[in-house]
Amino acid sequence: MAFQVSPGVQVKEVDLTNVVPAVSSTVGAFAGSFRWGPVDEVVSVSDSKGLVDHFYSPADTDAAAEDFYSAEAFLRYGSSLKVVRVASSTAYNANNGGDTDASIKNLDAYQSGFEDGGAAGTIGQWAAKYPGAIGNSLKVSVCASPDAYFNDNVTTLDAEEAAGQTVISVTSEAGFSIRDIVRFGTDTQEYRVTATATGTITVEALNQPAGTGLVSTVANSTQVHRYWEFYNQFDKAPGTSASATAASGSADEIHVVVVDEDGAISGKQHEVLETYGFVSCASDSKDASGSSNYYKSKINNQSDWIWWTGHSTSTHAAANSITTHAGSGSVAFGRPSAPINSSLANGADGGLPTPAVKYAGYVDNFGDAETQDVSFLIVGSTRTSNGDLLTDHNSIVNQLIQVAENRKDCMVIASPRRASVVNVSSESTQSTNVIADYASVTSSSYAVLDSGWVYQYDRYNDKYCWVPGNGHTAGIMARSDLLRDPWFSPAGFSRGQYLGITKLAFNPSQGSRDDLYQARINPIVTFPGQGTVLFGDKTALSTPSAFDRINVRRLFIVLEKAIAVAAKSQLFEFNDAFTRAQFRAAVEPFLRDVKNRRGLTDFTVLCDETNNTDTVIDRNEFVCSIFVKPARSINFITLNFVAARSGVEFEEIYGAV
Repeated sequence: MAFQVSPGVQVKEVDLTNVVPAVSSTVGAFAGSFRWGPVDEVVSVSDSKGLVDHFYSPADTDAAAEDFYSAEAFLRYGSSLKVVRVASSTAYNANNGGDTDASIKNLDAYQSGFEDGGAAGTIGQWAAKYPGAIGNSLKVSVCASPDAYFNDNVTTLDAEEAAGQTVISVTSEAGFSIRDIVRFGTDTQEYRVTATATGTITVEALNQPAGTGLVSTVANSTQVHRYWEFYNQFDKAPGTSASATAASGSADEIHVVVVDEDGAISGKQHEVLETYGFVSCASDSKDASGSSNYYKSKINNQSDWIWWTGHSTSTHAAANSITTHAGSGSVAFGRPSAPINSSLANGADGGLPTPAVKYAGYVDNFGDAETQDVSFLIVGSTRTSNGDLLTDHNSIVNQLIQVAENRKDCMVIASPRRASVVNVSSESTQSTNVIADYASVTSSSYAVLDSGWVYQYDRYNDKYCWVPGNGHTAGIMARSDLLRDPWFSPAGFSRGQYLGITKLAFNPSQGSRDDLYQARINPIVTFPGQGTVLFGDKTALSTPSAFDRINVRRLFIVLEKAIAVAAKSQLFEFNDAFTRAQFRAAVEPFLRDVKNRRGLTDFTVLCDETNNTDTVIDRNEFVCSIFVKPARSINFITLNFVAARSGVEFEEIYGAV
């Protein structure tokens, strides 16, 4: 504001309303094996439906389903999950070029190796969107001309055929393909072509009982009309787009349909998954909104199931501009008289990933706290391509603990190996196995170790399956945040109840629970009539400390994360009394609120000239020391029942107990 010479009023504002922001504490992170979806790419899901939509339902084998249900278990408790699909080096994309080792993991992989169509010679014109055997069920059908869409006189009957007849004599079968739709003369009844042979086509009536042949007699020499099997997905045949017309081009349009040919995806053979109508073969074509109408761009940007990987230059798609084809587009773009059907094959799941691939899924995608905000690293199953090995289990858990230790804002949630508890008849052996599984796990307050595997219903395959408990355990911790706050213990009957569990592989008795707790392991216990609960709140820290409790570690994660975010607003300000007072004014109400919500018993904030000395200031540093007394959870209850003599006042004997 300009300096005033004469009297007047100047208005200035000083903002002292800065506050410590709320931070998320309920976001899970998971890297595991799935049947579908992008590989090595973070996808956020909020419920089981979203998990299936992105990664498909689990396979009907225990090993392949364990990771899916670990992720799904966390989502049962109402939180957000960031998922990374990891895959072995032998997971391949289905394609129509005969390539047996095509690998297109995600959009980056497509853009770096397949976008220019250079793979057409080996991979064909189409590839499944992601690696996986279910891609083998895909078929791409292209209609590139009016004749391919509808031909009103493909051939004629070679003899009269009576009602009920399925094998029809025709002058020529050459114009028909399996699954074409036909009509005879003026009759509106439609039939599906199920087979062709020299001089015959075999048909089945549509909208009639299965196996029905001709509904009525058809006279000799009757014309046979052929329709593309997907003609009813569109209101007319492909022709010339408005964009091509404006550029004096012609005949650039095609129809593309993506089909679940075998029914492995939708559960129904020949189910239409996607349609792309009136898309253009011209790379510079635009739709009415001005967006690209080029079939490659349209499909690649919108499809959940396929990539375009190369032009079929002899048929329907030369990659050229409309203006290049002006006046001769009907020839240059290609106008085949029959549909072009491409069934995809050679897709493969590839089996379970290696330990290195599993670990890389976490460190590469969740290793940086600034780029991915997460609260839990959920281990899932530690079964790998090597089997169910202790060395792999320890390696994966320890490496994830290192990620959490580096981040300082999340916790690793782990379970023992399946082989340690599932189908092991002796409880003492199970207890010994579980303790051994964790004996070499790094001491850390940033990890939580549970005791078990749970038996739950697999609704996708209509059976029961064993699942590692850590997805549920992380979900319980996230739900505890929603019910109360992160500094409340997630264990016990109030907040530690597991959902959807039929039984436990290992249900530890009191003696086993004593042994587990001493070994840093939180028992999962089923109490008859009371449900299944997390019956411990220890971290994996092996030395006695306030941080050997989950609630204390998570309290400090929340405090440190929130106050660190608030501190960023002080960067590049002056280290003076005003800035320090402003920062205290933001932090102290936040801590007071946490105290009022039972997270702290007391606190103080030291941020003045005593810890911001001239030397500190000259180093361009700012120091704030925050002293807190964390609230402690109850782990042990003592109940004293005292029998007193008649006539004795209770106050007289309090000290005797």
